[in-house]
Formats: sequence, structure tokens, C-alpha cells
Amino acid sequence: MTKVIYKLEDDISTDIIYPGRYMATVLPAETPQYAFADIPDLNKMLNDKQVPPNSILAGGKNFGCGSSREQAASTLKGHELVIIAKNFARIFLQNSINLGLQTVACPALEASVGDEIEITKDKVFNKTNRKSFDIIPLPASRQAIIDAGGLIQYTRKRLLERVKP
Repeated sequence: MTKVIYKLEDDISTDIIYPGRYMATVLPAETPQYAFADIPDLNKMLNDKQVPPNSILAGGKNFGCGSSREQAASTLKGHELVIIAKNFARIFLQNSINLGLQTVACPALEASVGDEIEITKDKVFNKTNRKSFDIIPLPASRQAIIDAGGLIQYTRKRLLERVKP
């Protein structure tokens, strides 16, 4: 079980997640410091390492809208966050899958900062308000990519399985 560290509204764009003025910095090891740079309290919390791995960032509808910049997903992956939102913008979701970022689409999600959350294959359980919410599961093939840690790791694993005697 993990906790919600921050709650965001609808239409959080990739420019909010990873501002365009930092696009010269693209290395996954360097991008996390700029996550939510224009939301100072969230940026500080992340950069001061105040959140344990797999902490939850709760979002509304259309999370990751806007540009197709991959850095928006990689910066969140760099902080080892789990993103639960009502739904995700298509390109952001695919970038997240390719990078192995844990994303959960939960259309009826009710969560506040500090709530304890448990995620199963088909539900999000908010232990704090004692409610459960259905998730929209990813197809098995897309979930396998996330579980492998991203598309590169998934492909590497599949290739190695082919060459084993």
C-alpha cells in the first residue's frame, strides 16, 4: 500500500509535467529534477526525496495532454511514481508504457493527499475513505511492457528467450 503524495486537476499537460524550457535536457538521469518545475511545492517534494518509490500522484481527466515529448513520462519514471488518473492522453500513455512508467486509468477515482491506496489487477482501493474503484486495465501486451520495465527491456527479454536452447 502506498500513499497519494499530490493531487492534480484535469488537463495536466506535458508542459506542466516537464516544461518546454528544459527540452535541451533530455537524459533520463537529468530530467527528473525538472518535474513540475512550475508547481514549486511538488517539485521541491520530489527533488528533496521526500517521497518513497511507488508513491502515487493522482490526476484527473486527460493527464499528459499536449505535446508528444517523451520527457514528460521519463521525468516521472525517474521519481519512481505511480500515476493514477481518470484517463490519459493517448501519446502520453504510449510513452509511459514504452518507458515502463506505472499508469492506472481509474475513471471514478476519489483520492486526497495522504490517502492510502492499494492497486489490484482490476480495482483501486482507497483504504482511507474505504471505497473501491474500477480501473480500465491495459491490454496484456502493453502491461507486459510495463512489467518488464519498458519497451527496450521487454524487447531484450523476448530476444533472449528466442536464443536460449
